[in-house]
Amino acid sequence: MSRVSSLVLAGLLASAGLACRKAEEPVAPAPGEGQQKAAEAPAAAASKEIVLGQIMPYSGPASAYGTIGKLHAAYFAKLNKAGGVNGRTIRLISLDDSYSPPKAVEQVRKLVEQEHVVGIFNAVGTPSNSAIQKYLNDKKVAHLFVSSGATKWADPTHFPYTIGFNPSYHVEGKTYAEDLLKRNPKAKVAVLYQNDDFGKDVLAGFKEGLGAKAAKQIVAEASYEATDPTIDSQMVTLKGSKADAFLNIATPKFAAQAIRKVADLKWKPTQYLANVSASVGSVLTPAGLDKSKGITTIIYLKDTTDKRWDNDPAVKEFREFMKNDFPEGKLSDGINIYAYATADTLVEVIKKCGDDLSAENLIKQAASLKDFAPGLFLPDVKLNTSPTDFEGFDQLPLAQFDGATWVPNIPIK
Repeated sequence: MSRVSSLVLAGLLASAGLACRKAEEPVAPAPGEGQQKAAEAPAAAASKEIVLGQIMPYSGPASAYGTIGKLHAAYFAKLNKAGGVNGRTIRLISLDDSYSPPKAVEQVRKLVEQEHVVGIFNAVGTPSNSAIQKYLNDKKVAHLFVSSGATKWADPTHFPYTIGFNPSYHVEGKTYAEDLLKRNPKAKVAVLYQNDDFGKDVLAGFKEGLGAKAAKQIVAEASYEATDPTIDSQMVTLKGSKADAFLNIATPKFAAQAIRKVADLKWKPTQYLANVSASVGSVLTPAGLDKSKGITTIIYLKDTTDKRWDNDPAVKEFREFMKNDFPEGKLSDGINIYAYATADTLVEVIKKCGDDLSAENLIKQAASLKDFAPGLFLPDVKLNTSPTDFEGFDQLPLAQFDGATWVPNIPIK
């Protein structure tokens, strides 16, 4: 996000009580700030305003996810104009961390020690969230609905203030393996994965799903760093393995590159794509819709551009929101659909909190969702959490891309 666009956005949202800020250079805490007690944050929450923080890759290699923070800003601006939640407005302070763990730590320290936020909401990325998890738990600040499916977000014993949102990466990988074995029990698989907990979690689940066959069936693995410019050389190596199945465990920029390269190399494997890159607008369209046809992923959100949902009330509401409140966002970008569903879930939690907006109660309510389904979830997909089970998804439906949209393997009601 440019400095000009950031300032304009901040100005537009100021009257609604929100802020979306450009990342600043690291600033050393003032004397005593490092000892700021987390107990001060609930005091702010007890007012007529709920102050939440967020880190978001508005710049850097994962900037496609920056639209999440922009949509959240527009969503809460609209909500605040209508009176907020339980009579309180939501002020979301969203800072750029450039998908960089050191920057994430600096920005979160500002949010906690200077802005006194009661929680960090839907922060993006396994690397950044890994860097801030212990700090937030030590400070007793809610680390709420992490935008990542790493298994570490579901560990209430060691990290009681951290709860994730996304489906488990491990279960996702296992789901792909089980589907592949049904399609082709003797498949030979090549894997591209991001060299971090995200990539390793999905790959570990995939290997578990293959079982004893994993060592024999996975004939090639290639990793990449989030800071790499391209993955072309890795793709040439993977194609050379003569694999007839390809597991693409990549974030949007690299996922699109990989899909294009598969086509350019005239390689025709059965393809599986990590759900974090299942956006038609930001991944499949840049990669080429024709080149993406036949890819399989897990899916739990409605494709709001699909005519099959034209009469769905939640889809109608989302389309109106995008048109009137977030016109700069792409309707075809699945990341925006995800962002809207996470905002809906946060509102549900705040409603359940009543007058107690402490970090402890935010996590308590987030960990007591019973059959909750944001309107943009697919039919029969629900969130269920408990104090001992922070993983919300009970099932992971598969879908295949038909050249225009994702077709889920569950009935559309």
